[in-house]
Amino acid sequence: MPDIVSISPIASALVTLALIAWLLRAPDRLPLDVPNERSLHARLVPRSGGIAMMAAIFSGFAILQTPLVVVLPAAALVALSHFDDLRGLPIPVRFGAQLAAAAGFAFGALPAVALPHLVLVVIGILWVTNLYNFMDGADGLAGGMTVIGFAFLGAGAWMSGDDALLAECGIVAASGAAFLLFNFPPARLFMGDAGSVPIGFLAAVLSLSGWRDGDWPFWFPAAVFAPFIADTTLTLFKRILARERFWEAHNKHYYQRLVRMGWSHRGTALAEYALMLGCGATALWALRQPVYFQLAAVLGLIALHATLALWVDCAWRRSENKHSERT
Repeated sequence: MPDIVSISPIASALVTLALIAWLLRAPDRLPLDVPNERSLHARLVPRSGGIAMMAAIFSGFAILQTPLVVVLPAAALVALSHFDDLRGLPIPVRFGAQLAAAAGFAFGALPAVALPHLVLVVIGILWVTNLYNFMDGADGLAGGMTVIGFAFLGAGAWMSGDDALLAECGIVAASGAAFLLFNFPPARLFMGDAGSVPIGFLAAVLSLSGWRDGDWPFWFPAAVFAPFIADTTLTLFKRILARERFWEAHNKHYYQRLVRMGWSHRGTALAEYALMLGCGATALWALRQPVYFQLAAVLGLIALHATLALWVDCAWRRSENKHSERT
C-alpha cells in the first residue's frame, strides 16, 4: 500500500496534465463559458476542464480499487454535468441525479446508520455537492481549495493510519494541483459543472468514509472546508430571508462581492487559500486534542467566519452607498 499511496497521486497529476494539454490544443472540444451579467470574467474561456480531472481521478481510483459505491455515482455525475455544461438541463433533472447519487452512496456505504440519520446524510451530501459548484465562480478558487481541502483530509487519514483514504484524497488533491496550473488567474480553463459537481460529491463521501471508519469526528472535514461551507450557507440563508429566488444563479457570494468591490481574482484566490490553510491547520491540530480543545477550535472558526462575513457585508454596503452617490 505505501507504494500505491505515493504512485497513484503522481499518476493522477500526470494524466490530468496530459488530458488538459490535449483538450487545449483544440478548444472546440470543450464548451465555452460565455460571460453574462453575473459573471466575474469578461472573455470566453473553455469549461468542462473537470473532465480531465475526473478521468485522472478515476484512473487513480482504479489502481486503488476504490469501492464502486464511491466511483459509480461520481461517474454518473460527471456524465450528467458535462451534458449540462453542453446543453443545459432543468434543475429537477440535475437535482434528481444528485439525489440518486447521494442516496446510492448513503445506503450502500453506511448500512449501520439508522434511516433518520441517513436522510440527514443524504441532505449533507447534496449540500456539499452543490456548494462546491457554487464556489466555482472565480479564477483559481475551487481548484486551489480542492488542493488544500483534500490535502488536509489526506493528512487526517495519514494520522489515523488509513492508507487507502490517504491515497484517495491524495489523488484528488494531485489532480486539482495539475488543473490549477491552467486555472490560476488569469484562467485558461474552467472546471465546469463536470468537475465541480463530482468533486463536491467526492468531498462529501470521502469525508463520510473517514467518519465511518473512525479516522476523524464529524466536525473535522466541516472545519477543513469551512470557507466553502460558510460562504454558501450564509449566502443561501440571506437570500431566503430576502425572499429571493434562491435556486437561481446569482453573484452575491462573499468571494464574488470581493471581486466586484475591486479585488483581483488572484488576490481573492490567495486570501481564500490563506483562510482555508488556517482552517485546515486548526482542524488538524485539534484532531488529536481533548474534546474541549476541539470544541474551542470549532467555535473559534465559527467566530472567525462570522467576523469576516460581517466585514465583507459592511464593506459592500459602503461600496454600494458610494456608487449611489456618484450616480
